[in-house]
Amino acid sequence: MEVDKILKIAGLNIGIAVADTILFSPGLIGLQMGGTSALATAFGATAIFISVAVFGYGNYTLLVKQEKIMQTHDLKTAEDCVAALKQNHDKKTFQQEISTILEQLERFQNKLGKIKNMLLQKFNSTEMSYQKFERALLDVENVFYINIKSIINKLSAFDEQEYKRIQKDEQRGKFSADVIRTKLSIYNEYISFVKNASEDNEEIILKLDQLLLEISKFNSLEDGEIENMSEMKELDELISKTKLYK
Repeated sequence: MEVDKILKIAGLNIGIAVADTILFSPGLIGLQMGGTSALATAFGATAIFISVAVFGYGNYTLLVKQEKIMQTHDLKTAEDCVAALKQNHDKKTFQQEISTILEQLERFQNKLGKIKNMLLQKFNSTEMSYQKFERALLDVENVFYINIKSIINKLSAFDEQEYKRIQKDEQRGKFSADVIRTKLSIYNEYISFVKNASEDNEEIILKLDQLLLEISKFNSLEDGEIENMSEMKELDELISKTKLYK
């Protein structure tokens, strides 16, 4: 059982015990089943019923009920991507990368929001200049999330138990070096992809930082100037890499 799940179960049951102690302790609230009035008895019975219900449903949810595994085609929003990444966070091989990617998701959204706010300070949303920037940002956002979904696909396909088994087989000399090498090379491809994709995410965020700085320098931009901005050209190059993640 995962440590995270054990901690949640312990927290739930300790919380129920503390709540019942406070409710029924004579020195505190002091509810009683056989109270001095019908109202006090009703409160006591209700408190016990709620405790039992929370105990039963909470432990069932944590111990028995299986969390729905999100598929890539179900990922419609940034929140969906965060949930899918967190579902894979128990894979120790990728814990550091997943933490980094979750942080990148938040930073990417913040950068995007700042750029849009800056553009609205300098342009009217109906102006051609604003619309050109908006189209470019939408394309970058699509690239970023295609990358995130590709990462989630790799994480979901990665069998960490099998990967650990291969490592143990290598230590024990259970199979030939060629067989072990071939097996490990498959799993190392997953690991390399996730690390490289995280680097690509960081590059995208860096380009947004550079674009934000450049936009802040201008009060107005003509259409031709927008296309010739080095930052816009670099964003176009990033967008062209989309096919690598399909």
